[in-house]
Amino acid sequence: MHPLIQHINKINSRSVTDVPKILSFFEAYSFRKKEMLLEEGKRCAAYFFVIKGCLRLFFTDENGVEQTLQFALENWWMTDLEAFRSGRISGYSIQALEPTEVLSISHRNYEQLLRENSLMEEYFRRVYERAYAASLLRIQLITRMPKQAFYENFESKYPGFLQRIPQKVLASFLGFTPEYLSELRKKRKEKK
Repeated sequence: MHPLIQHINKINSRSVTDVPKILSFFEAYSFRKKEMLLEEGKRCAAYFFVIKGCLRLFFTDENGVEQTLQFALENWWMTDLEAFRSGRISGYSIQALEPTEVLSISHRNYEQLLRENSLMEEYFRRVYERAYAASLLRIQLITRMPKQAFYENFESKYPGFLQRIPQKVLASFLGFTPEYLSELRKKRKEKK
């Protein structure tokens, strides 16, 4: 079964009955490692579902430092949702961190898919609810936990990330400098 259909069936209370119809709204794309799917300052025209690989959403601050806000692994969605929804230019970039295969849906197709299929309306509502809850938890952990505890929590919940994401990118996501993350990892290895 197609990964998107599996994901829809896993999250929804109802299953997809017309697989070809749902998939007809999407286009498949492949991206090389470090290839950009969306660039900050450009129009956001697509919403991406990761079939294979890893994406990151980030912006570049006034000092030229990249700040990573989100990752998307297999079966995760990624876009600049406000820019996608409104048709405005994006305040973020999306980059493939490894060779990545995605399904892409345009705004027009997305709106049509939701109008024509209540199952997909339910699916995306549940996806957004989960993403919002995860964002709130991340903010809470960043603000409440000491840095070392925050890293240890992340390491225990997402051990696969540590192998797939470059240290500089992971540090920007965690709110650390690369040097601090390197020192933290070194200390943890010494303890083990």
